[in-house]
This record gives sequence, structure tokens and C-alpha cells, in this order.
Amino acid sequence: MRDYPGFATSGFGGVAWVALTAMLCACGSGSSGGSSTGTVVPVQPGDPGNPNGKCPIPAEAMLEDTSSSTTVVGNGTAASCTADAFVAAVAAGGIISFNCGSDVATITLTKPAKVFNDKGPKIVIDGGGKVILSGGGTTRILYMNTCDEKQVWTSAHCDNQSDPQLTVQNLTFANGNSKSDTQYAGGGAIYASGGRLKVINSRFLNNVCADTGPDVGGGAIRAFEQYNNLPVYVVNSTFGGTDGAGNSGSNGGALSSIGVSWTVLNSMFSYNLAVGNGGNPAQSGTPGGGSGGAIYNDGDKMTLSLCGTRIEYNQVKAYGSAIFFVTNDHTGNITIDSSTITSNLGGSWYPTYPQISCFDDTPITVTSSTIQ
Repeated sequence: MRDYPGFATSGFGGVAWVALTAMLCACGSGSSGGSSTGTVVPVQPGDPGNPNGKCPIPAEAMLEDTSSSTTVVGNGTAASCTADAFVAAVAAGGIISFNCGSDVATITLTKPAKVFNDKGPKIVIDGGGKVILSGGGTTRILYMNTCDEKQVWTSAHCDNQSDPQLTVQNLTFANGNSKSDTQYAGGGAIYASGGRLKVINSRFLNNVCADTGPDVGGGAIRAFEQYNNLPVYVVNSTFGGTDGAGNSGSNGGALSSIGVSWTVLNSMFSYNLAVGNGGNPAQSGTPGGGSGGAIYNDGDKMTLSLCGTRIEYNQVKAYGSAIFFVTNDHTGNITIDSSTITSNLGGSWYPTYPQISCFDDTPITVTSSTIQ
């Protein structure tokens, strides 16, 4: 599904830096969070997200109301917040909150929590800023797939159904690992196919997926088949953030998808790694992969919108040290507003902007942003 020029890979480093501050025409029809109506939700010091991000958040991307929880995990102590209780809560669906005591609690899973498709329409998981969901370095943390019969088929069109609508908010996802899932190897922390996914006020640290492969990725998140091609919203969230805390995968150190649109607002991507080698399709003698240090978007009819977002210190071995964006039918576009893309390493094939690999006919609208 790639069909891009077979430029030679360059390994880590070696990119020619081009300082570029772009002040171009206004963003196109509703693609950018910066041009949408909404409310500015500032990132406070110590919170996830980009503290310099000031873009308004549209109503549909705001926090979900959890005042009437369906399930509360825990009874006031960290010990009561068990992996089994969390897995059961996700299986039951509804609005999930936590009561794990006054300190930050870590819940370490030995198997992924799985969303059942008949438990929607909305499934909300809210950690209140005090819960770390850990895969313990051995398992993915969260799985949703509307076309997986084991999770209950609820529609004759499982590839395009409106729910479940999964929201994760005020959480940390750490040490997820999807390498052992040979069927769905992407998405070290979250694999979400079908329905809708929304991520708010959350951190993703040290999550990993398969190291090689031309079309697998998403150290933190792998997404497919969002309803009616509505975007995945990522709001006020951090992927990596400090040296040694980044996420990694064959492609898309943080985010990876096929045929999915994304709107990323006031977020931070740093120190994530695309560790595959050989690109897509894989060059002869290579296992493939290594594109999209922070973000890997492939497929048809998709858009990527960044506003108030910082992407820095991510690395690749193939293409797109910050962003890889290839629409095979040459549709789709990228909008970048009030954002900074800087100091990402490696790669080649940058027809328009440094650190962004795409077809040379892909429209990229950049306003009030720095790419260098």
C-alpha cells in the first residue's frame, strides 16, 4: 500500500537540517484544530501535552463526563486496584473510574484488557491523573476490534460502525508490548480497530510493538477503520517526553495507522523510534519498516491535522523522521498550525518539508509553525 520512490535509507542521523519558519495561507476546511471553534484548555506544568500549545479543543474532543461511573476499580487502596478488576471493568464497558488511594497507583497487566463491542456505545476509562496502566513489558494494555468475533459482532459492517466509542483520559500507559501478538502486532499500548478512539490528557511511555515489518507499527497506538473516516483525536497528550521514555516500533514510533485520519492538538512527541529497516515495500534483503519517527499514516483518503503540537528528537532508519504520510490514491492532506517540528533524526525523501515524508503532490498547509 506504499508506492513511494525507493530512495536509499540513511540510518540514524545524516539529515541535512533546513531552518524553515512557514507562514502560509490559512488552513483548509476544518482540518486544523487551530481553525476550529472550541475552548482553549491550557496544559499546566507537569501535565501531559505541550505546555506551549494553545489551540482550541472542539466540543467532540473534550473530556468525557465521568460523574456517573458504571464501574469504579478499587475501594480506596492501591492493593485493591488489581489487573483482574481493571480487565473485568473494561469487559463490562460503560464509564470506568478508579479509587486507588491518594497516591499514584500502578496496575500491571499480564494480559490485555479487551473491549466488547456490545458494551457501548461509549466506553470511557478515566484515571484521574493518578493511574498508570502497565503492560509490564510483556503484554499490550488495551485492545478493541469491531471485526473480532471473539469480542462480539454487532454489525454486518464491522469495518465501519459507529461504536464502541472508546475514550481514554487522564491516564499513563507504560511498558506495553504487543510483540507476542502475531496477528495484530502493532499498538504496544492500544490497538483500536473500528468504532471511534479518543485520547485526552494521557502519557505513553516505553511502549513497544514489533521491531520489523514493512506495514506494522505504532509503538504506542495502532488504529484502523474509524467510523466514516472521522478522526482519532489526540489532545493534550505526551508520547515519550524525555530521553529513555520514548515508544518504539517498526514504523510509527508513537502512532501508526492505515486509512485513518488524525487530529492532534496541544500534544508532545519526543524520543520515539521507528526501528525497522528497509522501508515499505521492503528493500531487497531487509525485513522492512523504519518510517515515521513519531507518526506513520498509510492508506487512502485520510488527513493529518496538527495544532499546538511539538515533535522533536524522534528517529527513523528509513523515511519521515517526524512524520510519514502516504496516501496511495494521492488524496488526503496535512495541515500544521502553531506547531514545532524540530531535531528529528534520520531518513530521506523529503520532497516539501524536512522531516516529513510524503508524495510531492500531497497538499501541506503550514501556518505559524516552525519546521527545522
